[in-house]
Order: sequence, then C-alpha cells, then structure tokens
Amino acid sequence: VRGLVRSPEKGEALRELGGEVVIGDLRDPPSLARACEGAEQVVAAAHSLLGRGKDASKFVDLQGHKDLIDAAKAAGVEHFVYTSIYPCDGFDCVPFVRMKQEVERYLEASGLSHTIIRPTAFMEAHAEAFIGKPILETGKVSLFGRGDNPRNFVAADDVAQVVVMVLTDPALRGGVVDVGGPENLSNMDVVRLYEEQAGRPAKVSHVPVPALQVLYRLVRPFHPGLSGVMQISILADRTDQTFDPSATLARFPIELTRLEEFIGKRAIAS
Repeated sequence: VRGLVRSPEKGEALRELGGEVVIGDLRDPPSLARACEGAEQVVAAAHSLLGRGKDASKFVDLQGHKDLIDAAKAAGVEHFVYTSIYPCDGFDCVPFVRMKQEVERYLEASGLSHTIIRPTAFMEAHAEAFIGKPILETGKVSLFGRGDNPRNFVAADDVAQVVVMVLTDPALRGGVVDVGGPENLSNMDVVRLYEEQAGRPAKVSHVPVPALQVLYRLVRPFHPGLSGVMQISILADRTDQTFDPSATLARFPIELTRLEEFIGKRAIAS
C-alpha cells in the first residue's frame, strides 16, 4: 500500500504499518505521476470542502482529481476507485456536489476501469465535528436549521470496508456503490446521543433557514466552502436525506456501525 501525503508526519501511521509513503499534492501533477508509477489500483478519497485560496475546492476536488485520473491512466493503472457523494434531491445546485459529479463524468469518459463510491454524510464530520465535539467540549452547539429532518450518517470505517472489498475482489468492481449507515437520524437525535455521552443537557441554538439563505450568498465570495456547508444545511433541513442500505449490504455483507456505537468507541479511544 502506498499513501500520497502532503507532509511526512501525515504518513507516519501508514509507515509504521509497513506502507510506503509518497510526498505530493493533488495540486502538483508531477507528484501525482510519481505516486501512480507502478500502482495497480488508485483510491481517491481526499477533499477540500472548506479549503480557501490555493487550497480551494475547485483546485483540489475538481482539477486535482482530474489530474490524478490523467496520471493514473498514463501510468497504466488497472482500476480507479473514486469517493464521491451520495446524490440527494436538489443537491446538484451546491458547487461542491457539482464538482464531484463533474469528476465522475470525467472518470467515466477516461476509459479507466473504475468504481464510484458514494457515501452519505460521514459521522466523523457531520455528527462528531459539527455537533458532538462542541457539546462535549463546551456544552453548547449551534445547528443550521431546525435539525429535525432525518438524514443518514455513515462511519468512514464502513466505507473503507467496502473500498477494500472492491480492491480485493474483481467481481465487485465497476459501477456506482452507494454506502450509508444502518439508521436515519436527525441532527437533534445526534444532539441527544451526545448529551447522553456528556451526561448533561446541551444548550442548542438554531440558525433559521431564511437567515442561511441570505448568509450563504454573502459568505460565498470570501469562503466558498463554508457557503457550501450552509447551502447543504438548507437542503438537509427540507429534503429527503434518508438511505436504505439493504441493496448495498446484499452486495457487500458488512456490519454497519450505528451512531451510538461510533460515539462510544470514540469516547473510549479518547
């Protein structure tokens, strides 16, 4: 296994496990060529949703991944696995989502053998970082919107299991694989689970959707990533965000992580 990282310390854990580390950057095409040289398969799982300036999403999520696909094709890579995003109704108006969709089309047109993985909202970001961490650290959290619309959260470990199965079993390669968690929970459900972990009620404030509709447009020129998060939050408060994993589990029989279990494991690890 070879990992492309931007600095040596980011690859230390992989190196300790016996993996090979290559220093590079999705914004640096020559480094992508070095990373892909001799590789049989490539897994693209980086993103820069909240990046700004030279790290802006358009340079990483869009052009960077196109350059990686080109490098993989030039190096004779046998199979390319791209981590995209689960397509909820109406989300194609969000720039980050449109970039993911454009990369999917670019990969499909490249002629490379490929599999597209589309996860729902990652627990590590959308549950833990945005909701759980503020509750555990300060006892307070601010939610975008009402937070009562059910949505689906998936653990990165579960997505990784699916990716490993694709990499190791040629019969599972190809097409699009939607990956989600075993339950649909609202953001307020997430708040309650973290309140139980904290052992105290949280002070919850809400940014109303009408305010978000104004804010995301005002913020976009200065911080397009944060603007995108606000725009996604508006949609998440209004549209169907639920996911049924049964079809995926029929093809990839793994045990999906429940959010309560995820929170408990993270608490033990910390």
